[in-house]
Amino acid sequence: MSTQIQQIDPITTRRGSYALKKYSPGLLLCAVAVAIAMTVNVFLPGVSPLIVAIVLGIALTNVVRLPESTAPGLTLASKKLLRLGIVFLGLQLVLSDIVSLGAPMLVVIVCIVAGGIFGTILIGRLMKMRPAQVLLIACGFSICGAAAVAGVEGVTDSDEEDVVTAVAMVVIFGTLMIPAIPLLGQLLGMEPELNGMWAGGSIHEIAQVVAAGGIIGGGALAVAVIVKLARILLLAPIVAILSIRQRRSGNVKPDEKRPAIVPLFIIGFLVMIVLRSTLDLPEGLIHAGSLAQTALLSAAMFGLGCGVKIRNLIRVGARPFILAAASTILVTGIALAGIELVHL
Repeated sequence: MSTQIQQIDPITTRRGSYALKKYSPGLLLCAVAVAIAMTVNVFLPGVSPLIVAIVLGIALTNVVRLPESTAPGLTLASKKLLRLGIVFLGLQLVLSDIVSLGAPMLVVIVCIVAGGIFGTILIGRLMKMRPAQVLLIACGFSICGAAAVAGVEGVTDSDEEDVVTAVAMVVIFGTLMIPAIPLLGQLLGMEPELNGMWAGGSIHEIAQVVAAGGIIGGGALAVAVIVKLARILLLAPIVAILSIRQRRSGNVKPDEKRPAIVPLFIIGFLVMIVLRSTLDLPEGLIHAGSLAQTALLSAAMFGLGCGVKIRNLIRVGARPFILAAASTILVTGIALAGIELVHL
């Protein structure tokens, strides 16, 4: 037994050393970005670390040429760490809070997500865009921004350009929505709570929803977050449906592993929701989970931001921007119509 251990240990050590050497430059860069983003949030609580991180990534990669050695770590952050962050995101969801919205509002939220996805796909087909890119934009704008893009990427035929383009659209149009929804709500004479529901039902990222809810004030923030979390909850069934569709499509190559019906990170996400909704978890544990989620998603956003080259966005042309604008208007319109109908 001891001889076997002596034979295996050097191999394990070499693999660990190789992995450390391969991933550490990019992960260290992510760690610095996360520290900056979270420090900015301490001094400016209304500014999301996720938004700061992705802006830092976009700015850095377009101003300086990052060393090739950082690429593996940045890729690891934008894929693996993002999915781990989605798992911890489940700790934010309490099913009783979502149920408290009432059946009519829950139906509206399902219509927002379903209508947003199908409507965006239809518009994308009319524009003759690549189906994988259209689907990523549709899910990102209808469910929960970059997290949804990452969630569905593994069960589609998308490439890196599709993912980066979809994330860039989420950042650009979601950020524009932060001041737009409060302003439009004021012009329409909406009460703060209804304006908050509209923000939660229409804005792409949860961090952007929090920012808009803070601008609206009153009781808007709490209800905006609950509505947004209800949309996030639909990420699990959407990914499962897309995974089944991908398995049945016959597009998986013989030597490729077929996508899981429910990816492991989605199972983890659901487990976290069940734990938060059924157990009286200590506040310290919930807070630690929230910090872990913020740090992981900020690292992922920085990694994704480092993949957003302005010259490449110019090269993809105007169609993704037009589709993103149309999808934003569609989701926002469905959310407004549904909320107004429920509260007549």
